[in-house]
Amino acid sequence: MHIKKFDSNYSRRFFMKQMATGALATGVLAPLWSTIAMGRTLEGVYPDEISSFEGLTKGKINNGDVINANNVDFLKDYMDEVAFMQVKEMGREIDTHATTLDPSYLSPPDYLGASVKNSGRAKFNADGNVVTDDGSAWIGGNPFPDAKNGAEAFANITMSWGRYDNTFYAIQEDDLNPDGSVAYSYDFAWIEQQATGRVSDPEGVYFKGQQDTVRYQTAWFNAPQDVKGTAFLSTWPYDQRQYPKLEGYLPAFKRVRRFPTNQRFEPLLPGPTWYLSDAWGAGDPWLTWGNFKIVHRGPMVGPAGGGNFNSKDPNWKRERVGGPQGTSFFRSDYEVIPDVVVIDCEPTGYPRAPISKRRVYLDARTMVAYTSVSYDRQGKVYKNFEHGNGMSIDKDGTVTKAYRGGPLWTWNFVIIHDVQTGRISLPELVKEMAGGYPTHYDDTADYDRYLTKSAIRRLGA
Repeated sequence: MHIKKFDSNYSRRFFMKQMATGALATGVLAPLWSTIAMGRTLEGVYPDEISSFEGLTKGKINNGDVINANNVDFLKDYMDEVAFMQVKEMGREIDTHATTLDPSYLSPPDYLGASVKNSGRAKFNADGNVVTDDGSAWIGGNPFPDAKNGAEAFANITMSWGRYDNTFYAIQEDDLNPDGSVAYSYDFAWIEQQATGRVSDPEGVYFKGQQDTVRYQTAWFNAPQDVKGTAFLSTWPYDQRQYPKLEGYLPAFKRVRRFPTNQRFEPLLPGPTWYLSDAWGAGDPWLTWGNFKIVHRGPMVGPAGGGNFNSKDPNWKRERVGGPQGTSFFRSDYEVIPDVVVIDCEPTGYPRAPISKRRVYLDARTMVAYTSVSYDRQGKVYKNFEHGNGMSIDKDGTVTKAYRGGPLWTWNFVIIHDVQTGRISLPELVKEMAGGYPTHYDDTADYDRYLTKSAIRRLGA
């Protein structure tokens, strides 16, 4: 009989030791970040037993199978509780694929390159902010690609959300009633401009020479007609102890107004179950949150790698499944993520926040949050924020060249399920939103078009 030395129990003991010592060391058989930095694939970093559905479930589920109510119990320990409930009780079905072993398929190439180039140069200053080793603002990529604790891991997902210097995401969203019917539908753009932590823009390390700003971000609604022109501009100070400035243009009032800080915990418009605070699992400056605690390490399953793109649809729309009318969830693709860091954190800077804590699930291979679950002030599950991310690769392996002549790394969909009311929001990235505005990247002219106070006023006029 062949006895495996590095079986799932070996990995379990490894992760338990990491939890006991409080040190975050990624990779089981070999250091994760060193392997990535050397341009190698991840075959030798994690045992096969935690790198496939076969290994994780001892053959009960295999790569390529469909996760459904009949077999999801085999994955109960490897899913967040909301996703498990959706499959077990609401008819959600999830496709599966092999674990991604090529790191270049898990991040935008420029961002990965900057993480390698700038590795070891980040530190926290006396205020707790991330700075470069010379004390200047961060210069691009993950500040702590080989994070050693929860604070470093959380800084990674906050300093650059989309991992491009500039993004214009065209989005279509349906907001569903508990019976599965559509209550609201919106077409909107989510636009981001990094001022610091940039990776590819030819204008230089800092946008317009600014070191006092992390990013500018606008949510601009263009359909239906009764909300057309509504826009919200969020400007993030570099000091993560400070709150973003939130300004909005409401066409009915024909003016830009300033919104209070707690607006980050309220929907921007009627219908959505998400707040600005939910975005990317880290929608607020990370030093306005606190009590970061690593509560779990180990393999889990989630929407990463590929399979969540749909080039077969002319507008990249996705199939939906489950719920009362069979349309409550995107039919997504999961893979086994061998190393997940689960962090609990609390909104210490927001005494009026409707949530007591957020649990964020980080893919250690990339330091990308693929799921978060929020809990209400009584500690009960409130809602999730699951977003599929990966390369523009269809379920059948078709590669869509949507970025500089090659595949595009991006988020694909989000499922925000308010489990207390039964309402669900389904934003998805599309090729083009209402009005003929396409998804695009790295266009510096978008700052003047969409990311200033005068721009949002002009968009609503």
